[in-house]
Amino acid sequence: MELILVAVAASAAVLAAAAAIARSRARRRLVDLAAALGEAAPPKASVGELLSLVERSAGRIRRHDAQVARQQQRFALALSAMTQGAVLRDEHGTTVMHNAFARSFVEARHGEAIVRAAIDEMLARALAGEHEEREIELFGPPPRLLYVTAQPLTNGVEALGAIATVDDITDQQRIDAIRRDFVANISHELRTPIGAVALLAETLVDEEDPSVVQRLSRRLRDESFRVSHMIDDLLALSQIEGEGVKQVERIRVGHAVAEAVDRIRPAAEHAGVTIEVADFDNGLALRGDRRQLVSALFNLLENAVKYSDAGSTVEVRAAGDDNEVSMVVQDHGIGIPAKDLDRIFERFYRVDQARSRETGGTGLGLSIVRHVARNHGGSITVSSREGEGSTFMLVMPTGLNAPARAEV
Repeated sequence: MELILVAVAASAAVLAAAAAIARSRARRRLVDLAAALGEAAPPKASVGELLSLVERSAGRIRRHDAQVARQQQRFALALSAMTQGAVLRDEHGTTVMHNAFARSFVEARHGEAIVRAAIDEMLARALAGEHEEREIELFGPPPRLLYVTAQPLTNGVEALGAIATVDDITDQQRIDAIRRDFVANISHELRTPIGAVALLAETLVDEEDPSVVQRLSRRLRDESFRVSHMIDDLLALSQIEGEGVKQVERIRVGHAVAEAVDRIRPAAEHAGVTIEVADFDNGLALRGDRRQLVSALFNLLENAVKYSDAGSTVEVRAAGDDNEVSMVVQDHGIGIPAKDLDRIFERFYRVDQARSRETGGTGLGLSIVRHVARNHGGSITVSSREGEGSTFMLVMPTGLNAPARAEV
C-alpha cells in the first residue's frame, strides 16, 4: 500500500512539473506574440492576462485593417469619379492603379491606342525624373483633343513611382475658339459704324452748307442707331444664354405673334413689305418665357422683312396640338444659298454682307432665335431656295401638363 501511495505522489509531481513547464512555454509564446503585436507584457502577468492583452491587440489591428480597407475603397471610388484620367505606376514601372476614365486608353486596341503608347512613353521618362506635357489629337469620330501630363513621384529622398493624367480638352478648345471668334467679330462689326460716326462728326464740325449738314446728320443718326441696335442685340443674346427660361407662364400663341408683328410693322411698312397672319386656333398655347418667345418671333420677322423686296409679302402661321406648337415665318425674298444654310444661326454670320450693311443687320437675330428654342427644349429649322424665299419653323413643346403660374 505504501508503494502505491509513493507511486501516485511521484506521478502527481511529474504532472505538476509538466504543467508548470507548459505554462512557462505558453507564457513565453504569449509574451513573444504580444511583442510582435507591439505590446510590452508586464513582467509578472499571468497567462490569462497575457491572453487578454493579445486579444485586445488583435482587435485593434483588425479595426485598423478595416479602416485602411475603407480608406482604400474611398480612394478608389474618388478616383473613379474623376473626370480626369489617372494612371499610377510604382518605381519598378508596374501599373498600380488606373481609374475608369483612363481605362479606355490603358486597354485601348484601336484608334485610342496612340494615347496608351504616349502614356507608356511619358511614364517611362517620368520614372527617370522627367516631367512632360503633350497634346494628342484623335480624329474620331468624334474628333477629340487630349492633354496628357506625366510627372515623377518622390519623397525627396527616393523615387516612389510616376503618375500620368489625361484631360479631354475638346470642349474647352471649342469654347476658346468661339470666344476668339466672338471678340474678333464684335470688334470688326463695331469698328465700321464707330469709325463712320467719328468721320461724320469730324466733317460736320467744318461744314456750313445746310443741305450737306442735314445729309451728314441723317447718316450720323443712322450709324448711331446701328451701334445701339447691335449693343441691344448683344445684351439680349447674353441674357437669353445666361438665364435659360426665367419666367414660365401660359402664353397664348396668338397674343405673342400679334405683339411681335406690332413691333416689326413700322419697319415693314417703311420697306414696303406686307405682313399677313394666317388664322389659327385662338386656344393655341404653350408654357414658357413670354419675353423670349416674342423676341424670337420678332427676330424671325425682322430677318424676313430685311431680305424681302418692296411689294412682297411675309406670311406668319401657327399650328399645334397638346404636345407641341409650330410657328412658321415665310418670306418670298432673295433666299439663302444651300452652302450657307448650316451657318445662318451662328453669331454675326451673314449670307449677303452688302445687303446686311444696307439694312443695318447685326448678324445676331437668328442666333437669338436658336437660343430661345434651346432654352424651351424646342428647335428652329429653315428651308430656302435662292430667288424664291425662305421658310423658318420654330417648334416648341407646349408643356401644358405642368401647373401654370400666370394666365395670359
